[in-house]
Amino acid sequence: MRRRKRVDENMPLMEHISALRKVFLFAAYGIILGTVVGWIYSDQVYAFLANPVIQLGIELITTTPMEPIMVKLKVSIVVGVVIALPIIIWQIWSFVLPALKQNEKKYLYMIVPSSVILMLAGIAFAFFFVIPIGLKFLLFTGQAVVSSTTLVTKASYLSFIIRFLLSFGLIFQLPVILLLLIRIGVLSPDSLAKKRKYAFFGIVVVTMLISPTPEIMTQGLMVLPTYMLYEASIWLGYIVARKREKALEG
Repeated sequence: MRRRKRVDENMPLMEHISALRKVFLFAAYGIILGTVVGWIYSDQVYAFLANPVIQLGIELITTTPMEPIMVKLKVSIVVGVVIALPIIIWQIWSFVLPALKQNEKKYLYMIVPSSVILMLAGIAFAFFFVIPIGLKFLLFTGQAVVSSTTLVTKASYLSFIIRFLLSFGLIFQLPVILLLLIRIGVLSPDSLAKKRKYAFFGIVVVTMLISPTPEIMTQGLMVLPTYMLYEASIWLGYIVARKREKALEG
């Protein structure tokens, strides 16, 4: 992909705004093209996303005449965003890139594929592991006491699962951020190791804020992998820090 013209820290405000506008435009073009593809396959995609709740014997319903078409449109946009994800991440980082020193910019070329892979890994972890457990707990807890019929609309389920997948996709970006900060010298693996208990507390708080559900089971399933990613970032950080020291010595 062709890189945007280099911009330095002395660039006038209007040029900064113009560069930001290009970021949004390229991302929007990618999403629009992806949405066209998403519209074609939206029914199959929704059937795939609905599989966890269907396997529990829950039948999805619609409550308004507009709901089926709006669900189809929303699914199409979601597919568009997923298809355009590499473009979106590239554009975001290419806007940040001018703020870094010349010798730091090369590290960003590793960020785009890493961010995409981790985003998809978080989404897959949520969909195949967390959502089936969470749905069973949310839908059937308390039904042994008071018998009831569970009714879930297509629109509400789609909103629920999008929030779930997005939350886990974002939380899985933690290693990319930490390793980048270690590589440019802002953080060190030793400082991260010493602040484990504060990090764990921070992870719990952030999880409570971004978790798609308020119940403790889902939050626990989000806290555990997030803290494991933090620990993995520390150990990978030692490798990154050694490479940085060798580069400075050379």
